[in-house]
Amino acid sequence: MPEARPPIPAGQRASWDPRLQPCIPAVDLDGATAHHSLSAVFNRADDLAALDCTSPGETVAVIEYLLAICFASGTCPSSDEDWNGWILWQRPLAPAAEWLVKQPADSWDLFHPTHPLVQNADLSKDLRKSGTGTAQLIIEHSGDYNQHFDHHHLERDNPLPAADAFRATLTQHVYGPYGRARMSGGELGARVTNLAAGRLTGRIRVVALGKTLGETLRLNLYPPDGPGQPLNTSWTTSVLKQRRFEEKRKPRAPRSSADLHSALGRSVLLRPARGSHGQLMVDRVLIGAGEVLDLDPARHLQDAVYSTTTNGVSKPLWPSPSRALWQQAHALYGAVNDGRGGMYARLRSLLPYRRPEAEEPDPETPQGAPYHLWAVGLLTNKALPVLWTHGAYPYAPGLAAHLYRASRRGSDIAEYLAQTLKNAAIVAAETAFPAMRAADEAGQVARLDARYGFWPAAEDPFLKLLDEVVDRGFEDDDPVSAPLVAYAMQLMITARTRLLQLLDTLPPGPYNFSRRLCPATRAVRLFEEAVSGDRAPAELRAALD
Repeated sequence: MPEARPPIPAGQRASWDPRLQPCIPAVDLDGATAHHSLSAVFNRADDLAALDCTSPGETVAVIEYLLAICFASGTCPSSDEDWNGWILWQRPLAPAAEWLVKQPADSWDLFHPTHPLVQNADLSKDLRKSGTGTAQLIIEHSGDYNQHFDHHHLERDNPLPAADAFRATLTQHVYGPYGRARMSGGELGARVTNLAAGRLTGRIRVVALGKTLGETLRLNLYPPDGPGQPLNTSWTTSVLKQRRFEEKRKPRAPRSSADLHSALGRSVLLRPARGSHGQLMVDRVLIGAGEVLDLDPARHLQDAVYSTTTNGVSKPLWPSPSRALWQQAHALYGAVNDGRGGMYARLRSLLPYRRPEAEEPDPETPQGAPYHLWAVGLLTNKALPVLWTHGAYPYAPGLAAHLYRASRRGSDIAEYLAQTLKNAAIVAAETAFPAMRAADEAGQVARLDARYGFWPAAEDPFLKLLDEVVDRGFEDDDPVSAPLVAYAMQLMITARTRLLQLLDTLPPGPYNFSRRLCPATRAVRLFEEAVSGDRAPAELRAALD
C-alpha cells in the first residue's frame, strides 16, 4: 500500500463523498468485482450479486448502513403485506439513490472540518495528542491494545484509502468491543474513555440473503419506526442532542429505524492525508466512547434468535468458542417454523417456492435454495477480538419444518458421535497409561480425543444435507429421512477413521500381547457398541442395517 505524505496543510481542504466516490466493493452477476458509490449501489442493486467486503463483520456493517439510507429516504415497505409485494415484484431501490444526491454535500463529506461523516469532530484536539496509526480502526488489527505491550503496532505508518477507512468506521460503530479508549478524558470528560460493546457485539446477527444485493436489502427491510426520519450523519449535526462525557449516560431509545441502523456507537475521528499518487488517505485515527442504545427486543432485534444459557437465562444467540455456528442452525429454522415474529414471520409468509416443471433440469434455471440465512458473530476474549464466525444456511419458503428437522437431527447425530469419541479416548488413555498421575490425565486423553479433527470434518456433510433437503423438498413428501441416514453413515465413517488415526499413535507396549487389554481394541469396541446400541440416534442404527 502506498505510504501517506504529511497531513494536508491547514490552508487546504480535503473532501471525500461516498455518495459519489467508489467505496462499496461488490460482485456483479457475471462474477466481476468492482467498487461502487453509494448512489450506484442503489441504482444497480439488482445487477449486483453480493457485497465483497474484507470481513463478514464489515459486510454486515455496510448492509446496516444501506438499510439506514433506505429507511431515511422512505424506500421501504409500509406494512408486512406491502413487504410481500416488495419481494414478489422486486421493487426498485433507485429512489434511495435519488434521495442521496439531493442531500446537502457538507453532510456527506468524510473529512468535513466541523461535521465529518459518521465521526465526532470534538475529538480534534485529542487526535493531535493521542491519535494512532490506522490499525486502531480495523477491528481485526487493533487487538485489545495489549496485544503488543509497547503499542508499536498502533503507531506504524500504514495509511488506509478513504473508502477502506469509511467501511472500517461503519464496522466500529456496530461491532466495536468493550474496553478502554487509548486517550485521556481531559478534553471531553472521563467517560469518553469507557468503550461500551457495540450494538451487534456479543450476539449473532442474522441476515436474509437473496440472489442479488437488491433482493438481500428488500428481504431485510421492514415496516419502519419513523419512515423518512433522518439518519446519523455526524456527531455534531445529529437532530438528537448527542451525549456528553462528563458523567455516565443512560442508554437512549432509538428514535427511528434510520437512527437505529446508523447509530454512532463510537466517537471516531480520521485525519486525511495525500497518498503518493495524490489520492485521499487516512493516516491517523482516534476512537472514543459513542452512543449507547436502549434496545427493545421486539422492535430492534427482529433478526435475533434466542437460546438459553446454562443458568437458564434466555438471550440472543451468541458466538461460542466451543460450539461451531452450524451446530446452532436449527435455531434459525426453528425461529421461522415456530411462529417467531419480525423477520422470521415475514419469511414464513412467503409463498412456497416451486421450481418450474420440466422433464430435464434447465441449466438456465437457478438451482438450490432461493434464499439463505446468514449468521455472523464476532468472537472475543474479553476486550480482545478473536475471529469472525459465520455461516450461510439454505432457506426455501414452505420447507422450514423439513429444514428444522434435518438440522436438529443432524446436530444431534454429530453431538452423539463426538461424545462417543471422547469416551473412547478416555478408555484408550486409561488402558494405555494405567499408572498415569491425575495431573497428566487431561493431556493423555486430549492426545487421543478425535473430536478436534471430527468437528471441522462434519460441517461440510451437514451443509450438503441441508442442500439435499431443499432439492428434494420441491417434490418429495419426506425429503429428510433418506438424506439423514446417508449423512449419519458418512459422519460415522469419518469419526471412526479419525479415532483409528489417533489410536495408531500409541506406542507399543506389553498390553499388545493381550487383546483384552489392548487400548485400541477397547476404544474401537466402545465406539462400535455406542453407534449400534439402543441409545444411538435412530439414523445411525438405520445406517448400519
